[in-house]
Amino acid sequence: MTMPTGPANSLASNPSHYARLIARELGLQAHDLGRLLPNTGLRVEQLLDEDTLLSAHQQIQLLSNALDISNDPAFGFRLGQRLTPATHGAMGFLALSSANLFEALQAIHLYAPTRMSFVRVELFDRGEWLECYVHFDVALTDKMRRCLSEAFIMMFFEIAGSILGREPHEVETFFNHSAPPHAALYNKHIPGPYGFSAAQQLMAKIPKALCFYPNISANHENYQLALQQCETMLSQLRSSTHSFRYRVEKMMLSFPPGTLTEEETAAALFMSKRTLARKLKTENTGFRHIQKDILSQQAANYLRDSKLTVDAIAALLNYHDSSNFRRAFKGWFNVTPEAFRQSL
Repeated sequence: MTMPTGPANSLASNPSHYARLIARELGLQAHDLGRLLPNTGLRVEQLLDEDTLLSAHQQIQLLSNALDISNDPAFGFRLGQRLTPATHGAMGFLALSSANLFEALQAIHLYAPTRMSFVRVELFDRGEWLECYVHFDVALTDKMRRCLSEAFIMMFFEIAGSILGREPHEVETFFNHSAPPHAALYNKHIPGPYGFSAAQQLMAKIPKALCFYPNISANHENYQLALQQCETMLSQLRSSTHSFRYRVEKMMLSFPPGTLTEEETAAALFMSKRTLARKLKTENTGFRHIQKDILSQQAANYLRDSKLTVDAIAALLNYHDSSNFRRAFKGWFNVTPEAFRQSL
């Protein structure tokens, strides 16, 4: 799978809760969790820690590993059934407390980044209809895009059904993939009309009257509490894109791999090398740590997604001696580049 290595996808902001939901759907026990972790850079202890946050790459890689383990092309639907409103934290609570479906969709539109950094929801008023588009802002294989689309549309129907008190059979769904081999299963999971097309984004077309049907479980006090929590989380997420780590990563990615020095970075940020080191330390990182993260990810991507030789990859990453690259790679992943590629 090809993943962009830009800063937006390297920020760890996705709750590990979804990864544990994936593990439960697969029926994995604690001693089996390592099967979900290849190419994520995560340890089992981190996956079990409620406070662990995942980057977009780690979240997508976990799901890709789960698809391989399940050997089930309809795994997206299975996962989607677990995505009840309660699994989405404050955002789910906000949606359930909303006055109507339209208000709930606005909540998802605004606060989806607090739960899934690579998901973007857009709403368009089309007169008698409301169109809800879902974008996945990462590079995905066709299989992964289909899986995510199936899981996300199930999440939508779970929330809509909770608010309406019934299945929203009036909603029309348009998938941006061709009909898969398991297309017959879509009738079981999609309550209304649906279609397949590679020419558009995943979209739900909702009658306007349905959008404003009153939610009998609406609770203004709960809504305000959840809204305040969502606003706080979104504010923290936005501030992370202005962190010094983000700025250093952005600079590193604009130079040939491994060539930007700490002195050059500090000068570009109009500060001394010592000041930069101090600011990065307050973010629990350092220049060399960031450089290692980027180089290790690029090395793993090349080994996974290309047929380049290890020597060629070493040269691309500006290692003039491939033995030094092999040593560095073993330090990053505890295996040689050859063994890493063979394990895939």
